[in-house]
Amino acid sequence: MKPVRTALFAPGSNDRVMTKALESGADAVIFDLEDSVAIAAKPDARKLVAAQIDAVAATNGSGKLVRGVFVRTNSPATGMLEEDLAAVVRPGLDAIFLPKGETVEEVKHCAALLDKFEVAQGIKSGSVEICLMIESALGVYNCYNLIKASPRVTATCIGSARDGDLQTDLGCAWSIEGTELLYAKSKVLCDSRAAGAYPLDGVYADIGDEAGLIKDSTLSARLGFLGRTPIHPKQIAPIRKAYAVPEAEVIWYTRVVAEFEAAEKAGVGAIAIEGKLVDYAMFQRAKRVLELAKLN
Repeated sequence: MKPVRTALFAPGSNDRVMTKALESGADAVIFDLEDSVAIAAKPDARKLVAAQIDAVAATNGSGKLVRGVFVRTNSPATGMLEEDLAAVVRPGLDAIFLPKGETVEEVKHCAALLDKFEVAQGIKSGSVEICLMIESALGVYNCYNLIKASPRVTATCIGSARDGDLQTDLGCAWSIEGTELLYAKSKVLCDSRAAGAYPLDGVYADIGDEAGLIKDSTLSARLGFLGRTPIHPKQIAPIRKAYAVPEAEVIWYTRVVAEFEAAEKAGVGAIAIEGKLVDYAMFQRAKRVLELAKLN
């Protein structure tokens, strides 16, 4: 999974909304088979999602409107995961979002199912990646080991939504200041970085509260999350703005890289720029920020 700023949820039971999501300008879409789909509607939703993936695959890369096509399946505990994967693992699918992942065994089971269905579809082994949705206390606690359970796991997404599963499981309050979920977010972020996965923040549930979305996303970006999962197209632009590397930082770090590389060629390993020390640590930081800025 290439890093994305915005991965827009679209209910798998609503064909029109899924089509609109592909045209929304989001970096990626997440066709949802879980919480936004009634139990009775799930069989039909699988068929609709499969058809949407086929339509994307039919473009053969030309005119593709998003960088990532993802599906949120039902959790392993529901017993519906295998049916979901049987329907949606096909050319055009980039990754699945696995909800409520809590144990290494669940991740390995999911990876084995992906192996099975990739073979059935004639897809190159390992093509479909996994983004782990961390939505419980146990998931937070086990996060690093969950990521390491399979090389398919390339990203995480913490369930930070107000009144969502994680808040319910922790028994904590929720505030726009973010204090109550700060430890959980920080641990998932740290574990993700340590294990080599990239971290996404979750849903901001109040669609009409743009100011709150920006404030919450700005804190998230400061912590180190790369983006999040909007639930409405109107959230895409504010999220992009909140997570974007500021232009002033791009200018500064471009200068840092240029001047340090020039100094290095002259045999110097530490310089001062406008009174600030720049050594190899700062140089690496500058390169990383500029790489991140490519997502702007």
